[in-house]
Amino acid sequence: MKKLNTEKLGRLSDENQNIYINIDHLKKGSYTINILLNNKIIKSFKVSKL
Repeated sequence: MKKLNTEKLGRLSDENQNIYINIDHLKKGSYTINILLNNKIIKSFKVSKL
């Protein structure tokens, strides 16, 4: 897997809770998108080109 992008989206409160989005390239035209809260995956889904 090639890590393409991890981007900090913002803070939820003053308790240093951070949200990130991570996009991994799996194979030609296929990606996994992970949404992380404090470095734990809370939502993950796969997308691919049609």
